Amino acid sequence: MNTPHPPVPKAELHLHIEGTLEPELAFALAARNGIELPYASQEELRRAYSFSDLQSFLNLYYALMAVLRTEEDFADLAHAYLARAKEQGVRHAEIFFDPQAHTARGVPIGTVIEGLGRALDAAPETYGITTRLIMCFLRDESAESALETFEAARPYLDRITAVGLDSAEVGNPPSKFREVYALAREAGLKCVAHAGEEGPPAYVWEALDILGVDRVDHGVRSLEDPELVARLAAEQVPLTVCPLSNVRLRVIDDLADHPLPAMLDAGLLVTVNSDDPAYFGGYAHDNFTAVRDALDLDEDTLHLLARNSFQASFLDEETRTAYLKEVDAHRSA
Repeated sequence: MNTPHPPVPKAELHLHIEGTLEPELAFALAARNGIELPYASQEELRRAYSFSDLQSFLNLYYALMAVLRTEEDFADLAHAYLARAKEQGVRHAEIFFDPQAHTARGVPIGTVIEGLGRALDAAPETYGITTRLIMCFLRDESAESALETFEAARPYLDRITAVGLDSAEVGNPPSKFREVYALAREAGLKCVAHAGEEGPPAYVWEALDILGVDRVDHGVRSLEDPELVARLAAEQVPLTVCPLSNVRLRVIDDLADHPLPAMLDAGLLVTVNSDDPAYFGGYAHDNFTAVRDALDLDEDTLHLLARNSFQASFLDEETRTAYLKEVDAHRSA
């Protein structure tokens, strides 16, 4: 009997930890914290995971966060993700979290970071996964709120590798957050930002030139601007693409029409990630499998995407090289 080929080793670089909250855990945490969810069952909640656009998703995403209250809750959330990620072939995960969504509910930023950190510290031994933590600012909140959040996080910066920018993109250009990104760079942090998902290519330019990002999250609309594509290819700026998310949020109508092949053909450093997998129907390997089937990608392309994920990561060179050898070994197995 043939044993199934294990998933290709990969890094996940675009993953919101709050977006891994499965209905089962949401109900368990609600019960633990004495919170009543406005859904009669896990099945009813799962049916609510149907979205017309980014905002309709965000409304449910923020409402469900009410169940996250204690360090233990955040640790349990991260452990649940890491266990799934291991099954999906993830060897390294760079994990976003949204402190403002929690501090606005009265949860201290330290509770969030210490709780997540507890699980991430255990990840190499428990799951065989290395991790980095990326603190995101909510772009539909004020620039002042982002600055306050950064200052509140200063005691914990040894746990944080990078800052990011997420939530409702349209009408909230990257330039709004120029000041807080300058502080992050001064503090020695890496910088990433969501740009070119629902927002225009101009937002990608701003992320590069004003925020000084090392990576662009999403970036699928970059293809509308040939000059931008040429720059992204020349500078090998990584793009963390999330195919199933793009379909579920109506960024594209059909996975078969996804621009991933065109992005690869243009020489862009593209990676495939899951974004908010509990809401969008799949974790990292599920996204690899979905694009393989919908776009008829061959094994060489899938292994290129896996190699790209480690090349685009914030790993040290020694660890990156070890992981790239794992990808090559998988290819030749």
